[in-house]
Amino acid sequence: MTVEVWTMGVGLPGMAARQAERAEAAGFGGIAMVDSQNLAGDPYVALAVAARATSTLRLATGVTNPVTRHPAVTAAAIATVHGESGGRAVLGIGRGDSALAHLGQAPAPVATFERYLIALQAYLGGGAVDFEDPTIGTLGLAGAPVDSRMEWIGMAGPKVPVSVAASGPKVLALAARLAERVTFAVGADPERVAWARDTVNAARREAGLPADGVSLGAYVNVVAHPDRDVARELASGGLASFARFSVMHGQPTGPVDASTRDVLTNVHAAYDMTHHTRAGAAQTAALTPEFAERFAVLGPPAECVARLQELVGLGLDHLMVIGPSIGADRDQSNDAHRRFAAEVLPALGEG
Repeated sequence: MTVEVWTMGVGLPGMAARQAERAEAAGFGGIAMVDSQNLAGDPYVALAVAARATSTLRLATGVTNPVTRHPAVTAAAIATVHGESGGRAVLGIGRGDSALAHLGQAPAPVATFERYLIALQAYLGGGAVDFEDPTIGTLGLAGAPVDSRMEWIGMAGPKVPVSVAASGPKVLALAARLAERVTFAVGADPERVAWARDTVNAARREAGLPADGVSLGAYVNVVAHPDRDVARELASGGLASFARFSVMHGQPTGPVDASTRDVLTNVHAAYDMTHHTRAGAAQTAALTPEFAERFAVLGPPAECVARLQELVGLGLDHLMVIGPSIGADRDQSNDAHRRFAAEVLPALGEG
């Protein structure tokens, strides 16, 4: 089975085109630009720049949220990228994390997220969305729209697929019904990935939907390095961030043993959002070697290949790879990136 392997990008000025060019040259299937307005530049601008610099690379938000933009604005932005790239865009979305934290807000409630996804899918599909608390009637216009829709969406080509990033059972079930793609953020432990897969499949059965009608994938922290201690250190910042998604509100989600529960709880208690995803942040001290080995894919390239192929064997068709952390040793990080591209990525491409 061939799997799409994506890398992550950051839309800082002057970087998007170079990141995308390198990703395409290395053989990645796609690049996802983070959406966290206080920590990085606008992802849609970055994706448009990346579209012009590449010809085959798929382009996604990694991920946007249901708070900082009206669903019509989100739909218009990603559909424009889709049209300009010849149909290569994916809209990655979750409940929100750092983008909202730096506005003083928590992730959107699940009910809010559901309403947003329904409206977003309607816009992207060319359908109508009812106005919410309309005031246009106070203008006394001779003619006015009676609902909201993208009049131009057909110019963008086929519909943009929506990929929901999901960690807990409620969002997994929601994504199963409302998205074309579900991308798990539950770590790389096969038991947890299988649980997420089964949760999605059960929700689709309950809704009367076919199991094969949705693409399944996972965000996975991966560092290929012959020295496991070095690999863990390079991965630590991003690993702590993704571990927190499984304990966002203090209670771990999915199957966990006692030691995993302790680590997740400690990460939650120690998490410093002012050092989000960074190596050396306080939350990284909560990670044990045993937890890191299960929750991430770390070690020599051949072992990384075997671990990732095991996940693909669970039914995944796309992997979103999170490599070395911000603030980690630059030379070691560059070596790990090169090692992944040269020794891991080609093996995954062979299916």
